Amino acid sequence: MPTIPAPNDQWYVVHVLSGQELKVRDSIERRIEAEEASDVIFEVLVPQERVSKIKAGEKREANRKFFPGYIIINMHLLNDDNTLVDKAWYFIQETDGVINYAGTKDHPMPMPMHEVEGMLAQIKEREGSVMPAVAYEIGDTVIVSDGPFQGQTGIIAEVNEEKGELMVSVNIFGRETLVPLEYWQVENG
Repeated sequence: MPTIPAPNDQWYVVHVLSGQELKVRDSIERRIEAEEASDVIFEVLVPQERVSKIKAGEKREANRKFFPGYIIINMHLLNDDNTLVDKAWYFIQETDGVINYAGTKDHPMPMPMHEVEGMLAQIKEREGSVMPAVAYEIGDTVIVSDGPFQGQTGIIAEVNEEKGELMVSVNIFGRETLVPLEYWQVENG
């Protein structure tokens, strides 16, 4: 039988109604205070990142969830002897929008610590930055949607993900020319 992590080191994936992740998180956070459950429910996360995309010719930013339909909860759910902490179990199960604990029917297991650490590092790394909604690769065909080459089709020659920049080969006066563009200035072709 696997060793049960300390109460503060137990993280669980909870399946919720798709599109209701933030509503479920907010409901749990309100109820923690109202029902004095802070001794068993420590943190509720909806891992997400800011993404930019072009819609109707305008650059827009939005939040995109890492795991649609799931939330991550740090809570004391299992005792050392692998028995459920009823207060935490029923608190989550009785929350509107919660379907079940992911991965099991009746006895959830906490996420391995290396997965938790990786997920938390990923959240922290993407905090405050805006990622493109679409990932581009060398050789992809794109349409320039902004700037002096708007409407022209080009092929991606270089990708700089950290800066969100592309080198796109476009045809100018019958010659292929590399043009530096930002992710938001192109659309899939």
